[in-house]
Amino acid sequence: MKLRYFSHSSFQITTASGHIILIDPFLDDNPTSPIASADVTADFIVLTHAHGDHIGDAFKIAQRTNPLFICVNELANYCIEKGFRAHNMHIGGSYDFDFGRLKFTIAHHGSMTPDNSYGGEPAGVILTIDGKSLYHTGDTGLFYDMKLIGEMTSIDCMLLPIGDNFTMGITDAVKAVELTAPKLAIPMHYNTFPVIEANPYEFKKQVEAIGKKAMVMDFGAEIDI
Repeated sequence: MKLRYFSHSSFQITTASGHIILIDPFLDDNPTSPIASADVTADFIVLTHAHGDHIGDAFKIAQRTNPLFICVNELANYCIEKGFRAHNMHIGGSYDFDFGRLKFTIAHHGSMTPDNSYGGEPAGVILTIDGKSLYHTGDTGLFYDMKLIGEMTSIDCMLLPIGDNFTMGITDAVKAVELTAPKLAIPMHYNTFPVIEANPYEFKKQVEAIGKKAMVMDFGAEIDI
């Protein structure tokens, strides 16, 4: 699969079969995004939680492309109420989709929609596609069950926040990599706003100091996983 980073927590996955999956597409009001919502398409949109910087432009994109939303139950119902298709799931549950398998994990954060509706529990997500597993942690603080996640699933790529204040900072994110033991760690959720300024290369340096591999993706860049 190909992984493209739009900045903040927004990613695009393109599978070998041609499916396009967006995760938390916050683009138009994101000062660091190199791309606008009008320039992307999606077969599936995965939302980790309901905050405005994660729902972002999902509904704009959905009006053009009619994707299937994949979210925890309450957030999926919210998408359905807005007139979109959704697959309801919850934390700990897995399901096989056309692109591969998806499982929601816990995330220590909050979840409220921009119009103050309850968005259900925040989540991380593990996607197993084309024989590889990618773990997008969502917005979260550090938790010890990351070790269990890594023991139960061999994680090829882990996407995790480093911006502090609302999520893990660099020190906790490095510990999260140590616990989960992914083959590759990629930082996210930093430098979008002054309050979450962080140096991704310091994260990379500290991850490599514990014998793990890390990569800083340029905003807009795409890699093969």
